[in-house]
Amino acid sequence: MAEQQSESKFIELEPFSEEMIVNMGPQHPSTHGVLRLELKLDGEVVREAIPHIGYLHRCFEKHCEKLSYPQIIPFTDRMDYIAAMNQNWGFCLAVEKLMEMDEKKKFEVPERAKYLRVLICELNRIASHLLAFGTYGMDMGAFTPFLYAFRDREKILLLFEKICGARLTYNYIRIGGVSEIIPMPPGSAVEQKFLDEIKEVLDYFEPKIDEYNSLLTDNSIFTERTTGVAVMDKEMAISYGATGPNLRGAGVQWDLRKDEPYSIYDRFDFDIPYGKEVPEIGAVLGDCWNRYKVRMDEMKQSIRIIRQILEKPLPDGPVMAPLKAVRPPKGEIYFRSEAPRGELGFYIVSDGTPKPVRIKARSPCFSALSALRELSKGLMVADIIAIIGSIDIVMGEVDR
Repeated sequence: MAEQQSESKFIELEPFSEEMIVNMGPQHPSTHGVLRLELKLDGEVVREAIPHIGYLHRCFEKHCEKLSYPQIIPFTDRMDYIAAMNQNWGFCLAVEKLMEMDEKKKFEVPERAKYLRVLICELNRIASHLLAFGTYGMDMGAFTPFLYAFRDREKILLLFEKICGARLTYNYIRIGGVSEIIPMPPGSAVEQKFLDEIKEVLDYFEPKIDEYNSLLTDNSIFTERTTGVAVMDKEMAISYGATGPNLRGAGVQWDLRKDEPYSIYDRFDFDIPYGKEVPEIGAVLGDCWNRYKVRMDEMKQSIRIIRQILEKPLPDGPVMAPLKAVRPPKGEIYFRSEAPRGELGFYIVSDGTPKPVRIKARSPCFSALSALRELSKGLMVADIIAIIGSIDIVMGEVDR
């Protein structure tokens, strides 16, 4: 008995391990927001990268239960604040779809508003991808692309300022149409001047994309850092629910604007960029380089859509449907749209009152970030920076 007690005093120790745990963020500039990564390292090799989220949680979905539907729109601005126009639009599309269920109160978004929505949201897509391009370049050690991106993005923000008075969080797209806080009557000199300024920006910017590709996309240092790194193949992308450029970078040609057209996207001719293998530089489907390249190519397609809108005068008529109040019928709806970072979905439960019972947002950034743990295993610490920039997350949308 005494022998057993003496034996129990000895504790069997685990062999000495070289594993080190390092916190990256939440104040790290390359985490693209208040994201904390718990890195388990063996020297410079990443054994595991565990994302810790919630630092930017603002109770968006719970707040919505106490707000009227129009009051919720400014809250959607604060989700993906880099592409706030698309966030506004995604929510408004869901509410409008829900309201269509009430046959007694049927309404239609005016044609003029439909064209303005597409015009403004494609401009916002370009501005969003410009930011992704500039910050990714800086993450990889190239400062010049960052300066160029902000220089050219500024031209688009000035256009937004002229149409709605805001530069970041817009509250421009409304349920039933768009805001007319800054009047732009059909056929007026104000409208023509605004459209001419858009043409000038496009004429200036379109050749710049090729310049950016020469500067960064084809840069040997950049390709060394991004090609063949963190491959998210088709099966992995689908299993994690990745959408947008992250899915198309894996070679999947899926874009809601083409495959499930909403609004008036079926009236435009444009292509869907997707990832391709480029043996000359070592790029493979689903790697960091392909995810980045899809965004660069998408800017050209957005320009193509906008030019088709500008070929003809904007339709006459109002920019808002004649709604006395926004009171969807009792029921529920889920609607998704193609935001710059992927499929943005809103699930809404209504009890027939001016306030929703429940709202749930489906964030493309959350799905992309979920794959980080698997993507990073066995890579180097420096590759973590390449992965985060390539999946292009905005923490305001992840945490909500």
